[in-house]
Amino acid sequence: MHISKKIRVLVVDDSLVFREILKKGISSDKDIEVVAVAGDPFEAKDKILEFNPDVMTCDIEMPRMNGIEFIRRLMPQYPLPIIVISAVNGVVFDAINAGAVDFIPKPNAADVREVESFIRDIIIKIKAASLSKVRISEQSRGVLWQQAAAELDTQKIIAIGASTGGCEAIGRIISQLPAGMPGIVVVLHIPPVFSRMFAERLNNSSMLEVKEACHGDYVCPGRVLIAPGNKHMTVKRVGDRYRVECLEGEKVSGHCPSVDVLFESVAREAKEDAVGVILTGMGYDGAKGLLMMKRRGAKTIGQDEESSVIYGMPKAAYNIGAVDKQVHLDNIAKLLLNMCMKDKN
Repeated sequence: MHISKKIRVLVVDDSLVFREILKKGISSDKDIEVVAVAGDPFEAKDKILEFNPDVMTCDIEMPRMNGIEFIRRLMPQYPLPIIVISAVNGVVFDAINAGAVDFIPKPNAADVREVESFIRDIIIKIKAASLSKVRISEQSRGVLWQQAAAELDTQKIIAIGASTGGCEAIGRIISQLPAGMPGIVVVLHIPPVFSRMFAERLNNSSMLEVKEACHGDYVCPGRVLIAPGNKHMTVKRVGDRYRVECLEGEKVSGHCPSVDVLFESVAREAKEDAVGVILTGMGYDGAKGLLMMKRRGAKTIGQDEESSVIYGMPKAAYNIGAVDKQVHLDNIAKLLLNMCMKDKN
């Protein structure tokens, strides 16, 4: 990735030890400069005004004010890309809803290998965040279409892929879909454990059953299966149904799980009975797979540049001709519903 100038980063964490680990680690990259550190949100706000950073990393558990409340208050006045660093728990999704663009689990500071892996990942995320669009998150619009199940072709299968910004985008789409939708399979570039938490969160806020996929699960109408954070997910046709396989493997298109791996399996197994959706994210994962789906007869949708946090994956797919319709995030759920109507086949 070519960076024309150094990315200016503010590190916010109440642990002096971790601040120094983070500062030293990310400053080792020639494209990044840590311009300031802060131990709590009040100090951080002063540093934002003084140093005008391009990206902020932010802990959640901090004295005087937690990171989520800080982000919620900060974004309307000083919008900037924020990466949340936190222990493994579901509150990171509250931070995403508040306006953070990405998150990463906090490593065990005593484990050298874990810290080294963390530093590699956070550097990638900082570079992606520096190119992202920042918007104040809106509340979910709720279910807009209570479509009768009899009018939907439940033999179809919907495959969705996303990366940076994908938590919010997928949540917005799923929360608007009615219970009678065809089965949905999702690959989101997300760490292990968080994929289960993300699925549970969506399950509690939508009319669909949402779960982290297990090897052997069936894709059913009204069900959404989220790929586990460290396993590739594919679909296999078994009679008139689809079953998922979740297996460990090498990274494909830079990721495990990979959107390309899912999309290519859907193309082989479902052909014209599929709909593919590629959403916001850095890189090109999913572009080749979506093109394969289109060539096998599937309908395909790409998120547009305006509504993407990072217009990388959708752009890569659009540029190779893999996208039938490119639309704003707010219109994807309605378009999906339309594509799954029996009289639209």
